[in-house]
Amino acid sequence: MADTQYILPNDIGVSSLDCREAFRLLLPTERLYAHHLSRAAWYGGLAVLLQTSPEAPYIYALLSRLFRAQDPDQLRQHALAEGLTEEEYQAFLVYTAGVYSNMGNYKSFGDTKFVPNLPKEKLERVILGSKAAEQHPEEVGGLWQTCGELMFSLESRLRHLGLGKEGITTYFSGNCTMEDAKLAQDFLDSQNLSAYNTRLFKEIGQDGKPCYEVRLASVLSTEPILDSEMNSKLKSYEFQGSNFRVTRGDYAPILRKVVEHLEKAKAYAATSHQEQMLAQYIESFTHGSIEAHKKGSRFWIQDKAPIVESYIGFIESYRDPFGSRGEFEGFVAMVNKAMSAKFEWLVASAEQLLKELPWPPAFEKDKFLTPDFTSLDVLTFAGSGIPAGINIPNYDDLRQTEGFKNVSLGNVLAVAYATQREKLTFLEEEDKDLYIRWKGPSFDVQVGLHELLGHGSGKLFVQDEKGAFNFDQETVINPETGEQIQSWYRSGETWDSKFSTIASSYEECRAESVGLYLCLNPRVLEIFGFEGADAEDVVYVNWLNMVRAGLLALEFYTPEASSWRQAHMQARFVILRVLLEAGEGLVTVTPTTGSDGRPDAQVHLDRNKIRTVGKPALERFLRRLQVLKSTGDVAGGRALYEGYAAVTDAPPECFLSLRDTVLLRKEARKLIVQPNTRLEGSEVQLLEYEASAAGLIRSFSERFPEDGPELEEILTQLATADARFWKCPSETPSGQA
Repeated sequence: MADTQYILPNDIGVSSLDCREAFRLLLPTERLYAHHLSRAAWYGGLAVLLQTSPEAPYIYALLSRLFRAQDPDQLRQHALAEGLTEEEYQAFLVYTAGVYSNMGNYKSFGDTKFVPNLPKEKLERVILGSKAAEQHPEEVGGLWQTCGELMFSLESRLRHLGLGKEGITTYFSGNCTMEDAKLAQDFLDSQNLSAYNTRLFKEIGQDGKPCYEVRLASVLSTEPILDSEMNSKLKSYEFQGSNFRVTRGDYAPILRKVVEHLEKAKAYAATSHQEQMLAQYIESFTHGSIEAHKKGSRFWIQDKAPIVESYIGFIESYRDPFGSRGEFEGFVAMVNKAMSAKFEWLVASAEQLLKELPWPPAFEKDKFLTPDFTSLDVLTFAGSGIPAGINIPNYDDLRQTEGFKNVSLGNVLAVAYATQREKLTFLEEEDKDLYIRWKGPSFDVQVGLHELLGHGSGKLFVQDEKGAFNFDQETVINPETGEQIQSWYRSGETWDSKFSTIASSYEECRAESVGLYLCLNPRVLEIFGFEGADAEDVVYVNWLNMVRAGLLALEFYTPEASSWRQAHMQARFVILRVLLEAGEGLVTVTPTTGSDGRPDAQVHLDRNKIRTVGKPALERFLRRLQVLKSTGDVAGGRALYEGYAAVTDAPPECFLSLRDTVLLRKEARKLIVQPNTRLEGSEVQLLEYEASAAGLIRSFSERFPEDGPELEEILTQLATADARFWKCPSETPSGQA
């Protein structure tokens, strides 16, 4: 049986997203707009399978065939007849639901592989004796032969996503190293090409030199068209002794379906901004142009307060081991007016609140570009997981000059972060009831501050292609050194490309720290409706939640590689270390023994010292984070951040030992069941599903009613076409669970 960190437990929490009322209030044209955007998102989300692991597309295709032929109840009868126990069949349902939720066989939150929690030979009997195998024996047998071993394998390199010997990734061919990734980034920077929609494939030429293919995601591949921006880039290059070839056409059949539904959505756009936005997205996905996606994002930023909100593309770079390539995601949601009103008040106060952040005015954007900030009820979120809030677009140049949007995903917050008292770990008994009462409200405050004033604050010092600076070199002084600014971003450099492997986590840490720092402001608490004792409880629980999260984060640290697998959790551990370093008993983490006799731990936060000890410590840390980010000081940023992120067994906390306790007590992240929309005549229907693993499977079985088999064939063909870049799945040695 597999180690518990590599399985999803049978009692994993499963919740359904409730957007019924918000959907009901949409006009018919708004429903049609939302429907086609949702279809585009769901189709595009399938690309994540190809961005995760070599075997993920085959696993998805196999499971989809299985449950299309027999629904979970029907397959259950067959499984029990084949000798599975009820527990083993439930484990298979949970595994399948996990693959669908994460769009692959690695957890989106933590990048850890998960395997079926039942014997391989039993699952093989179920699959090969299923109705799907009966109907299509060669196809189902072939899929099982291709992915069966890898589905269960826990060979050390396959346990986590990573680059080279550190793990598995399909953003890079299997022979790529971190040095290759750095060289490729330098090449991309030299050609002013973004890595967001690329993958990198390395082969050795006959002359012994490495040859790199930079492949852009697009519908078109070699077709010559009047598209000078991209056509001029599609060629071979010599760069630092290596050959580079820029091609396009990655995920082409999938993106063709995305474009088809974006075209249909355009007919129901409510504003010209939406029409132009969709036109540019279509251009981007058709030609492989990030510049077109940027143009679309400009129109998206200008599309203020839409009834139906959406965003789609290669967005977050958390799962690229180098930190530059974007995972495909798309969401569609409707506005929650009550919570959005509070966020509007927060936006109205933003310029004053920014002045309270602990860095000089020169390190803040020249002008605060007032963004949209809405609370949304999600209809569709396609990708590897669903966040609580988003601050986008991620393009540095747009954020500095055009602005951004913030969204808080209200119906996700309502279900994904709810906590049962009996499952609360590492808190003192007297804190538990307070924590349960105020965790939700405090998290609303933290998400609002994190997204708007965390990600929305701070200036990058840049020298453009003409040599002009966006700051005064003579008068701007580094508050940490007392000297003039010594470093900055050159033309073509971005935050992600420069800080690479630590960029995502560092920025999440900065945003989380801003949230903790500004939640102490009474004006902020009043905006959210909290005063007096309630306001103090919200502050206390917000800080307590961060301290506890810092301890829980140890689940996502890999001692063998001395590396973190999840940006947000690494960020929270760093904040815990900062608050522990503040001393004076502000925070303590104490190993204990639980009532069950097993190792346990307890976190303590002295609420009377949050302002007197915690705030000054956070202030110093935040200022250093921002100054190093603004100046592009990679060496200084790495030294600071990696120092706090180091996990050792040094007393008094002994974090490496505490990690074993965290793993012993961990609770699996919830699975979220999402609805479908279906076009019946000219009307759009909302289809909802029960909150269970079986319900989640049904939602996916009904997601692609008209072309499910075609999509599975597309996925397996795309995976097979690139299989040579990794070990062929059927030949991979098994470290079987």
